[in-house]
Amino acid sequence: MRRLLERQQAGELATRHVRAVAETVGVSERTVWRWLEQAKTTGQMEAPVRQGYAVSDEVWALLGEVGGNVAELRRRLAAAGGGDSVPSASTLHRVIRRAGRALMVEREPEVAGPRRPDPLSELGLNVVAGRGTSGQVFLREQKHLAQVPVLVPGAQVVHTPAVRSVLRTVAHAAAVGAVVCLYGDAGQGKTVALQYALSQLPHPARVRRVHVGVHPTVPELRRVLADALELGRRLPRGAGEADLTLVNALRQPRVLVLDEAQRLPGPALEFLRGLWDHPDTDTALVLAGAGSERALRRVPALASPVLTWELVPRLIPREVATVMAAFHPLWEDVSEDDVAWVDEHVGHGNFRTWAKLTSHLTAETYGKSRPVVDRRMLERACARLMGPL
Repeated sequence: MRRLLERQQAGELATRHVRAVAETVGVSERTVWRWLEQAKTTGQMEAPVRQGYAVSDEVWALLGEVGGNVAELRRRLAAAGGGDSVPSASTLHRVIRRAGRALMVEREPEVAGPRRPDPLSELGLNVVAGRGTSGQVFLREQKHLAQVPVLVPGAQVVHTPAVRSVLRTVAHAAAVGAVVCLYGDAGQGKTVALQYALSQLPHPARVRRVHVGVHPTVPELRRVLADALELGRRLPRGAGEADLTLVNALRQPRVLVLDEAQRLPGPALEFLRGLWDHPDTDTALVLAGAGSERALRRVPALASPVLTWELVPRLIPREVATVMAAFHPLWEDVSEDDVAWVDEHVGHGNFRTWAKLTSHLTAETYGKSRPVVDRRMLERACARLMGPL
């Protein structure tokens, strides 16, 4: 601890130093960071004796009864006579989040710590429902559409199962400060679903976006993170002090979105792992992009704490007609046979391709009072995208 503290005071402390100490003494990096904070505060250089807190089956059952609300769980434990044996709310929240993520995903609780509102209960969705031929319900959302890149005038965000799943995953991550990975092939609607989910959070102003280039270095990633967190010129020049400044900024409950995560090389992903391994990090991290799941798998230590792997799939053939009719009025009167023909030849369930087709049809029917989209018009629109069929 003394040597780490000396390096930190000299501005030379880096994550690799903490990692080396953790591997040597057989503890997690978070533990070493905690020891270092204690050494700075109290001057105690010896590692403290950890008693730890184990979450029993009874506590898990009680957590399920209260819907994943950690604050309510702690109140019930204290009321049951736990007394001094009940840990603090922050400790209980951290232990449950670390030890029970798989169980939490299965139960899908809306976990809310004492400082956070419940995002899922505050969404207040105002939707219009339509039923497809398969009996599945799709919803059109009317709120905050200006923040969502639907690409076509008059279009609506459609509440497909994939969009609803992304909405819930992002709200869950925001509630517990978790790491999630949003992936799927290009054009499947990840960006629209993510932007929509972010716009529906109770506090969208807490969302920060990180824009990275191709294969950024660790100093470049540190710099763009500082920009996203609005640290500006306050970031120290020394790597160790700069990382501590980032950790302090990440104590705030908010959502950090890093798109095109597949661009990150191994060292940059390791750097992110070090930041989100810190026990005081309370910011949710959304890593998105086509192939982002493969990039994260290359760094098992970062893949391990991912709370949810969220796949945005392509539209299946039987739902395309209903989804497009909900997406834009132009598709409401197009026959299912024509929609099936377009999907077979051009669309292939790719939402971006369908949005482009809608844009071409909107331009062609502009100014017509009651536009009718027929097969010939569809062929022309498809030809503009793919060439003559």
